[in-house]
Amino acid sequence: MTVPLSQMWTVATYVLQQKLKGQARYPLVLMLEPLFRCNLACAGCGKIQYPAHILKRHLTVEQCLQAVEECGAPMVSIPGGEPLMYPEIGPLVKELVVRKKYIYLCTNAILLKEKLEEGMFAPSKYLSFSIHMDGPRQEHDESVCREGVYDEAVEGIKEALRRGFRVTTNTTLFEGASPLRMRQFFDEMMDLGVEGMMISPGYSYSKAPDQEHFLRRQRANELFSTMLARAKRRWRFNQSPLFLQFLMGKQDFECTPWGNPTYNLFGWQRPCYLLQEGYASTFQELMETTRWDQYGRKSGNPKCRDCMVHCGYEATAVDHTFSSWRGFRDSVVATVTGRL
Repeated sequence: MTVPLSQMWTVATYVLQQKLKGQARYPLVLMLEPLFRCNLACAGCGKIQYPAHILKRHLTVEQCLQAVEECGAPMVSIPGGEPLMYPEIGPLVKELVVRKKYIYLCTNAILLKEKLEEGMFAPSKYLSFSIHMDGPRQEHDESVCREGVYDEAVEGIKEALRRGFRVTTNTTLFEGASPLRMRQFFDEMMDLGVEGMMISPGYSYSKAPDQEHFLRRQRANELFSTMLARAKRRWRFNQSPLFLQFLMGKQDFECTPWGNPTYNLFGWQRPCYLLQEGYASTFQELMETTRWDQYGRKSGNPKCRDCMVHCGYEATAVDHTFSSWRGFRDSVVATVTGRL
C-alpha cells in the first residue's frame, strides 16, 4: 500500500479532528464533476447519457472552488465525463494546489500527453493523475469500447512520469474478469512505475448500456479474494488495506455515502456519486436533509444491495482505522507486511 507520507498525515489528522469534534458524518473526498461530456462511450458508464444540451455545459472555476470550500474535505477527486475536456481544468488544478488539496484527476489519458506538452500542469505533491485502466490491453479496450485506448493511456502514463508527475491507476472490474490476467496487469503497472493502483467492482448503473456484466456481492468477494491472494510485495495500492480486505470478504462494512459527496452541474447530488435521487443547493443542506437511513446495505434498498464501490466504502474503511485499536492494528499490519 502506498500513499505519500504528507498525504497520509493530512488525512489522519483530518479524520482525528472530526472524531474529536464528535462528527459522526464527515466528508473525506469531494467528487467534483465539472462536466459530463467525454471522448469515450464506455458500456459500463452511467454518466454520459445526458442530452446534448447538458453535455455541452460545465461548471465555472468559481463554482468548483465554492464547492471545495463548502465541503472542506482534504482530497478532491475530479472525474466526469473526461476532465481534460474541461476548458478550465488547468486554472482549476492550480487553484486547488494553492489551497493544498490533494487532487486525483481521473482521466482516460487520451488527451494527457497533448495537455502536458502544452504545459497545462506543473508537478506537485498535491496532484496525481488517476488513469482509467480496466485491465490488460484487450480487456481495457473492450471495456472502453474502442481499440487502441490502452496504448494511448500507457503513452500518457510514461509522459507524465517522465515529467515528474504523480501517477496512479483506477480500475473497475466486471463479471468475467480473470484473476490471473489482473495479476499480470498489476505487474505491468508496477513495471511502468505508477505510484499505486485503485481497484473496485463496477456499480450497476441503471442507465449503463451493458447491464449483464455487473458483479454481485458474492462474485465480487470471490474475484477479489482470488486476485489478491498472496499479493506480491511489489504491488502498491493507493487505497486503504481494509477496503481491499472488504472486497475480499474479510471485513464487513456499511456504506458511508456522505464520505464522498458529489457536486456537479445540478448541485450537491443525493445521496452519493452513484445514485441520483435529487439535489441540494448547499453542502449543509445535503448533510442535514438527506435521508441517509434509506441507503446502504442494511437499509434494504435494492439499489445498494450489491454495491461495493470505493466511493461508498473507502471512507468507511478509513474511519474504521481510526475508530478502534483493532481497526488501527489491522491497517498497520497490512500496510507494513503487505498481507491482506
